[in-house]
Formats: sequence, structure tokens, C-alpha cells
Amino acid sequence: MVRGLSAALASLGALLLIVTVTPLVSWCARTLAGPWDDPRGEVLIVLAGSSTNDGVIGGSSYWRSAYAVFAYHEGGVRQIIVTGGSNTPTPTAVSMGTFLECEGVPARVISLETRSTSTRENALYTQPLLSAGIGRPVLLTSDFHMFRARRVFQRLGINVSPRPIPDVAKRASTWTGRWPAFLDLISEGVKIVYYSARGWI
Repeated sequence: MVRGLSAALASLGALLLIVTVTPLVSWCARTLAGPWDDPRGEVLIVLAGSSTNDGVIGGSSYWRSAYAVFAYHEGGVRQIIVTGGSNTPTPTAVSMGTFLECEGVPARVISLETRSTSTRENALYTQPLLSAGIGRPVLLTSDFHMFRARRVFQRLGINVSPRPIPDVAKRASTWTGRWPAFLDLISEGVKIVYYSARGWI
């Protein structure tokens, strides 16, 4: 028993060292993000992320909203679809839409989808909002989320161009941010396995 405990502690120590001082977290984020060429398109699909209990956007939702603003100001975007509900009185997509408007995106450009509570539902409920012939759809979400999100949309026949944003990659730039980012990667890995088992990706 003592030998087993020693082995477990040694493994935990090795993991702590690897996550803290190596580029493992950044490498995993880049791998999940896929191509990073910031494609342009007429339709920008923005997936909602975290939010607080009172409906204020959390960290991942903030960065996705901020990069959506950057993409809009580059030019060419005719429609931004923000998708994502929540269990709070104010759906996350609504809070993100308000952020976009405050940053100069016209309200007429923004469409909100507020029923979805998962990545698969993001795709299912976004599909009817995609007008035929409006243009190329571009999917914007966090780097670690892009692998699963892109495949969910494609599984439903929505051919999106991936536009990941540096979420985990940004947090992994400091050693204090690496462990929270690593835990997000672990959670995302479990979701990828689950989605694969359900045939959703």
C-alpha cells in the first residue's frame, strides 16, 4: 500500500511539474484549435461561453464577444449570430449581444439564439437562422472548444470555417493560469469522448 501511495504521489508530482513548466497546455490548445488563419465570411456564428449567476458574461464569453467585434470591424460581416442560453434570467447570448452593440456593432446585424444549453443545441438552433445565400458562415469560439464545435456543426451539414480565439492559449502564457486552463482541457476531453460516443461529431 505504501508503494502504491508513493507511486501515486510521484505521478501527481510529475503531472504538476509538466503542466506548470512545459508548453503542454498551449500545445493542446493549438491542436484543438486547428487552422488559425482568421477566415472572413459574411455570417459570423459566435458560441456563448460562461456567465455569472446574474447573467453577466464570464471570461470565455467576454473574449468571444471581443473577438467578434474585431472580426466585424475588419469588414465583410453582414450577420452575427450569437447562440447560447443559460439557467439565469438573462440568457448569455443576450448579454453578449448587448456587449456587441456597446462596441459599435449595429443591432440590425445581430441575431440571438437563446434556447441552446449545449454545443450540439448551438448548432441545431442556429441552423434555421442561416439564411440561404447570405454568404460564407464562420464559426468563432475558444481555441480548446473549436475541435468539437466545428465537427458538431459539420455533422449537421453546416459547413463552417473555423475562427478560433486564444482562450486557453492566452491563459497558459502565465504559470498561474495554466492549471485552470488545464482543467478546462480535461473537461473538454471528456465532452469530446461523450460526443463521439453519441455520434454527434
